[in-house]
Amino acid sequence: MSYGIEDLLQIMARLRDPQQGCPWDLEQNFRSIAPHTIEEAYEVDDAIASGDMEALCDELGDLLFQVVFHARMAAEAGHFTFADVVNAISAKMIRRHPHVFGDAEIHSAAAQTAAWEAIKAEERKRQDADGPSSALAGVTRGLPALTRAVKLQRRAARVGFDWQDPAPILDKIREELDELAAEVNAENADQARVREEFGDFLFAVANLARRLEVDPEEALRDANRKFERRFQAVEQRLWRQGKRAEDCSLAELDAEWDAVKALERQG
Repeated sequence: MSYGIEDLLQIMARLRDPQQGCPWDLEQNFRSIAPHTIEEAYEVDDAIASGDMEALCDELGDLLFQVVFHARMAAEAGHFTFADVVNAISAKMIRRHPHVFGDAEIHSAAAQTAAWEAIKAEERKRQDADGPSSALAGVTRGLPALTRAVKLQRRAARVGFDWQDPAPILDKIREELDELAAEVNAENADQARVREEFGDFLFAVANLARRLEVDPEEALRDANRKFERRFQAVEQRLWRQGKRAEDCSLAELDAEWDAVKALERQG
């Protein structure tokens, strides 16, 4: 049997039916569902990273269901409907692509990105009735911190607050690292100060990622996967020797780690 979007909307309505619905679904609200929405987005990303198209199809369905869930709760409260969501995004896409749906001419992806940001800036100005809108307005607070740092820096760069090459950013990273080291090594180190300096250090690293056109979240995910792969290989090598990681010294673990890295370099 094949289902369409109207079937999905009806399924959601049934799940939220006060008399015959699912107790768990009925207990949910926007705040309780939000973490599930974020999790489903990450599972979509994971399916893409693994190249599993069957999983991607499944995860996209889960993410779509999150949209339907939020829209249903909004409709019940009289805020908006799923049709309103579809109408809003359709109108936005048409408005932000005048070179496709209008007479504007844009001939490259870079030019389209610039035009997109310019249109968004104009939209923010129209929405701000209390004075000039900040260049940083609208950068979602719920984003992963590294991603949000890059977005904030990009917004600031659009109004000229930016270095033109990586060299001064590298200098800034060294400066922040020195300040962090000073706090860490201080007598009676203040944890709040350590945390602040560590945040400044990460913010500078995110700025370098932006300048190098590297997604810091993606780079760190790759580093996590690499660490996981190598550490598990170390555990397997130790197991074949009749050992466990917790029974080995740091020197032994380092030696096995280096051996795993050497084997990887050999292919």
